[in-house]
Amino acid sequence: MARQRVAVIAYEGVSALYLSIPCAVFHDAFQYRDNPFELTVCSLDGAHLASMSGFNLGISADLSAVELADWVIMPGWYDASTPAPPELLEALRRAHQRGATVVGLCLGASVLAQAGLLDGLTATTHWAFADVLAERYPAVEVDPDPLYLDHGGVVTSAGMAAAMDCCLHLLRRALGSEAASDVARVLVAPPYRHGGQKQYIPVPVPKPRAGEGTLGRVLDAVQASLAQPHSVDSVAQRCAMSRRTFTRQFKAYTGMSFTPWLIGRRLAYSQQLLEHSDASVSRIAELAGFGSESVFRKHFKAAKGLSPSAWRQAFGAALSSG
Repeated sequence: MARQRVAVIAYEGVSALYLSIPCAVFHDAFQYRDNPFELTVCSLDGAHLASMSGFNLGISADLSAVELADWVIMPGWYDASTPAPPELLEALRRAHQRGATVVGLCLGASVLAQAGLLDGLTATTHWAFADVLAERYPAVEVDPDPLYLDHGGVVTSAGMAAAMDCCLHLLRRALGSEAASDVARVLVAPPYRHGGQKQYIPVPVPKPRAGEGTLGRVLDAVQASLAQPHSVDSVAQRCAMSRRTFTRQFKAYTGMSFTPWLIGRRLAYSQQLLEHSDASVSRIAELAGFGSESVFRKHFKAAKGLSPSAWRQAFGAALSSG
């Protein structure tokens, strides 16, 4: 059986991590067994390149390697707006047209978008660059949550560790789950991760401003007593404001209405408890003010993409039993 050809495209300033992940999955993990893949790292002209990580790379293959590849991987890019060389875009288009699978790891999605390969499709990238990518390429529907998205001939992934998830997915697609699990064990990596990028996106917390007056002090008090019931009317009363005035001033102060803000504070507090305490999920629901465990689970799963228990398993600190 002929080996499947994988071409990984390097470029000046490439991230060593993004470049090494497909190399590890499709080459290094098969060091002591027959490798069903033939991996080639190539560049525009097969030159010496400087990596982002401070060391140089000697690349001997040029873009002609893309012409022969079954899998073409673009491991990141500079940013969502830097134009890619026309010859690179054309090589990706030709590869896609003849049936190769073209993959954009993290900001590699922007290069695929420039080539027109994502038009009309949903794509993902690192959550921090999703808005810029969506604005720059309106023909692409950008979803910042998935770890990777597979449309058959075109695949995109989120950043860093998600690039490993994506490459293991491609391996699973090519060789089956058992082979992918074997490689994951060699790499000491999970063969499949549940959830998405929501788990890693920081939640902004409105901070007090100088001269904020009563509203800021009352909100501090609300955050310090999340287990208690709070409503727009009760908090407006504490601020000595009408409901209408409170609603207007609250939105001007935080950028959102009161109920989503309160749920966000309760979720942030429950996240801390899941990560740093051994309290039960039911007790955390009570302490964070959700009223019931079922309501807590519903809000947490909708916001984070994981159940509270799964979150604790993934992100919880090891607690001393002594």
